[in-house]
Amino acid sequence: MSFETISLRVPSQSPAEEGALPDVKTSTQPAGSLRGARVITTRTAGRQHGPVKRLVSPSDLGEVLKPFVFLDYFDSSVEADMRFSMHPHSGLATTTVLLEGEVEYEDTTGASGIMPSGGVEWMNAGSGVWHDGRAIGNGPVRGYQLWVALPPELELGVPQSQYLSVSEVPRTGPARVILGRYGNVESPVPAPAGINYLLVRLSAGEQWQYTPPAGHNVAWLSIQRGALRVAGEQVSNELVVFGESEDVLALTAEEDSEFVLGSAIAHPHDLVLGYYSVHTSSEALRAGEARIREIGAQLRRRGRIG
Repeated sequence: MSFETISLRVPSQSPAEEGALPDVKTSTQPAGSLRGARVITTRTAGRQHGPVKRLVSPSDLGEVLKPFVFLDYFDSSVEADMRFSMHPHSGLATTTVLLEGEVEYEDTTGASGIMPSGGVEWMNAGSGVWHDGRAIGNGPVRGYQLWVALPPELELGVPQSQYLSVSEVPRTGPARVILGRYGNVESPVPAPAGINYLLVRLSAGEQWQYTPPAGHNVAWLSIQRGALRVAGEQVSNELVVFGESEDVLALTAEEDSEFVLGSAIAHPHDLVLGYYSVHTSSEALRAGEARIREIGAQLRRRGRIG
């Protein structure tokens, strides 16, 4: 299933190659101005294309946040015309968190079905996979899609997909653990080690602290509903990047709020970009794109794509 191809209307650029976001703002706050607290270094409202708001691309903030290299927020209330076409990936893993609505999905690993509201799709593209999806029913469809860069030992592996219902996503306090481990809760998704990705909902006035695991010096959050106070600043309708640190993030909800938060050990490899692929070397990219073409030819012979 994919949401990054929905009515983007940017035919000259691929998702992997799209240029820097036009409204990225870098903080001038000195790193030591808040003792014991992580500071916000960058914030962006993203770029809206129809129902999709692009917040991170591999060629802009993805270089700062890797292994997190791409993030879209999609919302059919902005524009109802949401189209999900069959398309490929290699060298990365996609994670779709469906906040509202239902989506019918299919991929070339053989998986197909209906993902309900609150469900999660994990797609390790590895050496190459094609997938698609379409909204069903008349209600709104809303959620996030994240791309994670894979390490060399996984980027050309056998593709795998996993689909979780809301009851299968573990919870600790107000946080659902989509990827990784937090506290004594571990996601069933076989993501690479050193990556956490949480969905958090806080009521107005509620306080919550996130203590990153050891080595997680990359951190960010995206809030599209509600408002938070974090690192001495208000955050609302944007994505913010925190300075490199392993310090605690202390958050207070100024109103009922819903957000996703990622932290990780920094991805030490280059990002070598294809159209829908992210690899660590030109050789791996060529191998992944060759496999994508092979699967595409099979799909065309079966009349699945044009």
